[in-house]
Amino acid sequence: MDYFFNFDKMTYLTGKRPDGCILCLVRDGSQDVESLLVYQSGSWMVSLNLYPYNPGHLLVFPKRHVCDLRKLDDDERAEGDRVTRLCLDALDRTHRPAGYNLGWNMGLVAGASIEHLHQHIIPRYPSEIGIAELMAGKRVLVQDPRHTLDLLRDAFRELDGRQDA
Repeated sequence: MDYFFNFDKMTYLTGKRPDGCILCLVRDGSQDVESLLVYQSGSWMVSLNLYPYNPGHLLVFPKRHVCDLRKLDDDERAEGDRVTRLCLDALDRTHRPAGYNLGWNMGLVAGASIEHLHQHIIPRYPSEIGIAELMAGKRVLVQDPRHTLDLLRDAFRELDGRQDA
């Protein structure tokens, strides 16, 4: 079933927010934030984006609270790279996108509404723009994010089980 998803992120940005870093609260399993956690390794976590650009839009972030990529140690960087590749493999398996946008957000002016280092992995598909986007300023998601969550959790379990951690 297709549905409209209102991307009114302004409510999120200006509304009541929990005390503390949202990604740290996700890491700690706080009930104050909605968790869309898909996967975690020793020092990294992967979550669906609460405001996805496309189905399968992931946030990859270190468990340790850092705001700058340069603050990661060599082991964290290596594991982050492995987790990023695992994300791409899982999305290839579950969503078969035609391409990806990958990017780090560091700082509010760079689009980081969360002051915790995170990478966006956005699957891209042919012919993404539609009439709803043009006319109503809304995007049509063709997959319920809860279904995306189940698909990706299964794919991460299968893929991570065959790789050295």
